[in-house]
Amino acid sequence: MVRMPTFFLSHGSPMTALQPREAGAFMQALGPALEADFCRPKAIVVASAHTLTRVPAVLAAARHEALYDFGGFDPQLRTLRYDAPGSPALAVRVAGLLQAAGLPVQSLAEGGLDHGIWTPLRYMFPRADIPVLPLGWPPGWTPTQLFALGRALAPLASQGVLVLGSGSITHNLGRVFTGRGRVDIDAPATPESTAFRDWWASSSAAADWPALLDWRRQAPHAQLMHPSDEHLLPFFIAAGAGTGAEAHEPGQAQGQGPGPGARVHASLTFGDLGMDAYAFGAWGRSRPTGAAVAAG
Repeated sequence: MVRMPTFFLSHGSPMTALQPREAGAFMQALGPALEADFCRPKAIVVASAHTLTRVPAVLAAARHEALYDFGGFDPQLRTLRYDAPGSPALAVRVAGLLQAAGLPVQSLAEGGLDHGIWTPLRYMFPRADIPVLPLGWPPGWTPTQLFALGRALAPLASQGVLVLGSGSITHNLGRVFTGRGRVDIDAPATPESTAFRDWWASSSAAADWPALLDWRRQAPHAQLMHPSDEHLLPFFIAAGAGTGAEAHEPGQAQGQGPGPGARVHASLTFGDLGMDAYAFGAWGRSRPTGAAVAAG
């Protein structure tokens, strides 16, 4: 079977589910494009910024429903549903991969898809007929640890399983909704957001993993764009899962290291909140980026 690419998707605020804008259009095109160019995923493993656990954990329920893990937004959001099958069998497989890599893991008989999962999947695979396995992860782990977590999942990409990280390339809601007064959704990009997002895109394209792993110190305006880490860290899980079996861990001098990450979509809301998406693996090497991808 052809090796699937992996992706980091920015899911934005919960309102993305009602206001798709450019990022929603990209995600709507992404699902069909994956089916056309690779295969229809047998299952989807998602590490979201909103499913956080003390140690890595698989949510092994046989069925999932959308969780409304937010407040203060349009009440219509709570009428949206995404009732998808789970995959207890895949949960066993994923737990085994993590254990084989020497990582701790728990299997929980719980279900539920946070909005960082069901929002992208409603656009990508609206029929909700592909099994979904949420992967909880520890927000206190370093980027290097989370890359290793994703690296343990790399065999799944050759078995028809789509691995996603869901977060936001920039995420400072206080700056958008309180710090400068309420900002219009179409506000022009702030210089700080542009500088951070451009640095991330160029560092990813150059496969500068030492810089990316050290982003807190090296990325411009890192604290401003991410007062806390959890919305950016799924990037490293997706990146690890997208590396080939021949790749060494980032930072190792010998041999072939992880390849580049390609920014395959770039858009913005509220002047600060980037909706960028990144691909790792075959997609990033073979497909164009930006609007061409969004158009399918």
